[in-house]
Amino acid sequence: MVKKLIQTDLSGQCGILGKWNANVFYVDRKKCWIISNAKTQYLVILTDIKTADLKNIEEIFKNAFYGQLVYDGIITDFENVSAKIGRLDFLPTDNDRKTNGFQNHHLRQLNWWKHEFGSLENMPIKDLTNRLNNSPIHIGKSHKMSDYTDAIVEMKKLLAE
Repeated sequence: MVKKLIQTDLSGQCGILGKWNANVFYVDRKKCWIISNAKTQYLVILTDIKTADLKNIEEIFKNAFYGQLVYDGIITDFENVSAKIGRLDFLPTDNDRKTNGFQNHHLRQLNWWKHEFGSLENMPIKDLTNRLNNSPIHIGKSHKMSDYTDAIVEMKKLLAE
């Protein structure tokens, strides 16, 4: 779907928020994207993405990200968020196993909710994403309790930098 957008000649520089990983999943035969921030594991879900939407994918992502931030109680200025994201660059996969693991875990939860709500139109996407972003996660190298947090807390820290 995004093969035309993938670039291979970039230096690999990420914006302030770091890299984001995306995966496609389906609800009612409609393509949806689960996008997670590698530093914070903060999720944004884009629903019913069509090939025609790819020309505006940067705007769609920024609006969805900002909307999710507001829903999650992270109040900030849209221009600030847009500046911190910068330009979206689509790169070939880097096989980030940790982020892929988080996404696969969250996709299993979304599959459960697909059956509960029935159709995409009945799924409260921002609320479900909020539930996923509030789930306890482990970020850090040791196994201390202080390394457990949630994606919303981590994204607040990252945006405050």
